[in-house]
Amino acid sequence: MTPAGKEMTGMDIRAQVSMVFHLDKCIGCHTCSIACKNIWTDRKGAEYMWWNNVETKPGTGFPTKWEDQEKYRGGWERDGDGVKLRLQGKTSTLGNIFANPALPTVDDYYEPWTYDYEHLFDAPEGDDQPTARTVSMISGQPMDVEAGPNWDDDLGGSPVYAANDPNLEGLTEDERAQMHELERMVFFYLPRICNHCVNPSCVAACPAGALYKRGEDGIVLLSQDKCRAWRMCISGCPYKKTYYNWSSGKSEKCILCFPRLESGHAPACFHSCVGRIRYLGVLLYDASQLERVAGSADEDLVEAQRAMIADPNAPEVIASARANGVSEALITAAQRSPVYKFVKEWKLALPLHAEFRTLPMLFYVPPMLPVMAKVENGTYDVEDAGNGDGSAMPTFTGLDQARAPIRFMANLFSAGNEEIIREVYRKLLAVRILMRAKSVGDAADGEVAEALAAGATTADEAEAIFRLTSMPTFQERFVLPPLAREQQIEATVNPFQHKQEAGFGSRKQGERRW
Repeated sequence: MTPAGKEMTGMDIRAQVSMVFHLDKCIGCHTCSIACKNIWTDRKGAEYMWWNNVETKPGTGFPTKWEDQEKYRGGWERDGDGVKLRLQGKTSTLGNIFANPALPTVDDYYEPWTYDYEHLFDAPEGDDQPTARTVSMISGQPMDVEAGPNWDDDLGGSPVYAANDPNLEGLTEDERAQMHELERMVFFYLPRICNHCVNPSCVAACPAGALYKRGEDGIVLLSQDKCRAWRMCISGCPYKKTYYNWSSGKSEKCILCFPRLESGHAPACFHSCVGRIRYLGVLLYDASQLERVAGSADEDLVEAQRAMIADPNAPEVIASARANGVSEALITAAQRSPVYKFVKEWKLALPLHAEFRTLPMLFYVPPMLPVMAKVENGTYDVEDAGNGDGSAMPTFTGLDQARAPIRFMANLFSAGNEEIIREVYRKLLAVRILMRAKSVGDAADGEVAEALAAGATTADEAEAIFRLTSMPTFQERFVLPPLAREQQIEATVNPFQHKQEAGFGSRKQGERRW
């Protein structure tokens, strides 16, 4: 941004391609994962990589217990009014450069395998049917399969996997027990890709400066030319979305299908999504607030990140964006962005593990918690599950009867702040009750009004949420601006130059700095 532009607006507005995943709509089909695998990681050395994976929650995820930063040391931690890398500082980076003790092992992922199909054809004649044994894709030797990328798929009640979910921390014994009772057992799907964070710890952790955040769209990329396989990026990323290719000796990660974006197409995992849970658009954010937001207290992180996202229709925001080189097409796309509606306007979409302080730009609409009655003396009791009058229609009185405790969802999506989760669910319930009243007609006007008031919403807004959730067109889900990459390259003296700075420095449009 030019000095004159900063003086005029007091902001440092930048553009970011951002995403929302609506978890209520995910059916766990893994089509997104296969689409990504077929395009990007179907080659030697990348067999175990899943740039997109779908996990079952509660569960341990991929790699195993990736959320446990006491083990993996990813993300940032507060340091006075600012933040520092949880992994290590500059001195310890030098000391550990050949060690990297926080690096996940193959066992934390899984040893990829194939099958000895040739044996089916070459086996000598015998009394038994020949079988295709599992063979390691790394060593080529026979192996026993003990894990996989979705090994705990659908095992929401498992005492082995679900019971070891790090997000169960802080739950009472009763809350933990209820999640494993047969009649109250619950699970939901959590698709994950790289979050393309505003404050990416993978970029900061790389000693070679191989990772960078593109100035024009915020996509985080990894230069194969600069990568020296120190693998600090893998340890530094709290979401474990950077991988090491054992064949090429380079690290790799999700690139948000930027060649597709640059040609006007949605990323492969977005385009192939069967449940249509994915939304993509542009957010404008005020980079001058980055250090303050990243250093906020845990309970304030979600609100602080929301405040950093700027109103794309505000004249001062538009002026600052223009001064910073953001194109008119990007500004227009930000004004039509479904991500802005879900994250900022409706306040329904939340970042995954905000306490990692990377300020992720992938947001999730939490799944609706099915209100569940209790079984007592062999009787299914709905007295306290719904309205309190014996009806089972879920209203606010049943929120605390949900199968998945509010604390669990808060640990996932709001850095432990339960009130933010409750606000989201009150609004989602208001939408449900309003639309049920319109379609079924069994909700009284007073109940609808009470629900809308409790959800801090209006009938018009609730219907808009319903329509963008349930009946969006392709163009409404994916607002794809022309990224004009060729113009950005021309505007940069050296398009492959990466300048690593201490702190949170300014960045001109087109320069590749974090």
